Amino acid sequence: MKKIAALIITTLFLINIVAAQTKITRALISFQIKNLGINTTGTIGTMQANIQFDPANLNTSTIEGSADVKSINTDNDTRDEHLRSDEFFDVARFPKLVMKSVSFKHKSGNNYVGQFNVTMKDKTKAFDVPFSYVVNGNTGTFKGSFKLNRMDFGVGSSSLVLSNDVTVTIEIDTAKP
Repeated sequence: MKKIAALIITTLFLINIVAAQTKITRALISFQIKNLGINTTGTIGTMQANIQFDPANLNTSTIEGSADVKSINTDNDTRDEHLRSDEFFDVARFPKLVMKSVSFKHKSGNNYVGQFNVTMKDKTKAFDVPFSYVVNGNTGTFKGSFKLNRMDFGVGSSSLVLSNDVTVTIEIDTAKP
C-alpha cells in the first residue's frame, strides 16, 4: 500500500512539473545602442528557453534562456560580422548569451521584477529586470527591458563614438502544453 501511495504521489508531482512547463511560440530579443550619436538597433534571432513561471508561486518559478550570438542581425552584414569577431562577442569561443533567474517579486497587476544572472563571454553579472506577464487563454506573454554596460562583459573596447550602455528588450509568447 505504501508503494502505491508513493507511486501516486510521484506521478502527481511529475504531472505538476510537466504542466508548469511552457512552450515558446514567439521570441524576440532586441537591443539598442548609440553609435556616433545615432540609435543603432538589432536582434538576436535564435533563442532557447526553459520557462516554468507561475505568478501564484514565484518562489518555485524559474526562467532560463540562452541566445545564439551568431544569429545577431543589425541589417548590416559587415557590422554583424564585426560584432561576431573576437573584438566584440567572440562567437567562436563564446557562442551563447545566458540569462538565468534567481528570484521574482510581484510589483502590481501584471508587473514583476526578476533578478537574473546574465552571462556573456564567461562573465556573469546580476540584473533586476522589470517585466510584465499577461495571460490570454492558454498564451502567456512576457515583455521586459533592462540596460547593461557592454564593458562589464568585455564586449568591444572603450570608444568615443560607441556608447557603453545597451538597452536589451525581450518579448516571449508561451503556450502551455
